[in-house]
Amino acid sequence: MIGRREFITLLGGAAAAWPLAARGQQPTMPVIGFLGTATPSAWHQWTPAFVQRLRELGWIEGRTITIEYRWAEGRDEHCTEIMAEFIRLRVNVIVTGGAALPAARQATSVVPIVFPVAGDPVGSGFVASLARPGGNITGLSTQARDLGGKRLELLREVVSGLRRLAIMANVGYPSALLEMDEVRAAARTLGIEVAILEIWRADEIAPAFETLKGRAEALYVPADPLVNSNRIRINTLAQGARLPTMYGFREYVEAGGLVSYGPNIPDLFRRTGDYVDKILRGAKPADLPVEQPTKYDFVINLTTAKVLGLEIPPTLLARADEVIE
Repeated sequence: MIGRREFITLLGGAAAAWPLAARGQQPTMPVIGFLGTATPSAWHQWTPAFVQRLRELGWIEGRTITIEYRWAEGRDEHCTEIMAEFIRLRVNVIVTGGAALPAARQATSVVPIVFPVAGDPVGSGFVASLARPGGNITGLSTQARDLGGKRLELLREVVSGLRRLAIMANVGYPSALLEMDEVRAAARTLGIEVAILEIWRADEIAPAFETLKGRAEALYVPADPLVNSNRIRINTLAQGARLPTMYGFREYVEAGGLVSYGPNIPDLFRRTGDYVDKILRGAKPADLPVEQPTKYDFVINLTTAKVLGLEIPPTLLARADEVIE
């Protein structure tokens, strides 16, 4: 027979021990494998937008989730190694895009993969359709191919009488190739001659500019991780060659390019947080439609225009979402 005092003592001991036992049985925090295809500095405006949205949805880094950050630094071979590491770590979801998607798809058909940015996910074979992705991959498409003609039209307004265009593209990046083909087709219909500068590595950028002397009046550069990591260098060389530049993202213009027109990338990364939230709460990537951009930015760098001796038409400045001075 246990006395009242002994019973209370036992109960108190059980109460003290219970949280420790329960804590041992609680599941560990979900882990997100976050692979940036470039460098942390190149994504410094994008990554925080993703993390902030997760926080708003109740996923706080270090408290309710763990984020394993890795950076490929523009080198495709790093993507394969990092994906293998993510699989070993048993991450719950992988966030990556662009050049890392082939490595991600090859690494797993089970772990959910969310891309913040993909130029043409259907054409590249990552999803069956935008409405029904069908596998373990979903995310946000920039629809890069659809915008090439629009960018060329804007570039013609900036460079009056444009007749000779150079396109510098990383030909090892499928989305850049698709965009290059679209711009070349649009240029053909407008009677614009096109010189193609094919690059595979960073050390081919400067020699590519050397071959351009006197052959072009403007430069169009499709985005990819290699170009992203070297955007300041490309802009410096373009200014030295007196070439106005057109890009798809504002970050390139902030780094000294002349003009950009394309999706607002921080907004896409922010919306990526919504996908991850739904997946961590049980949704399947196959059932989450690929969404398209809702915000587009037209950005002009007036400082670069002055360096190039270009007068930007006031009507064009009035249409810009941002003018950098």
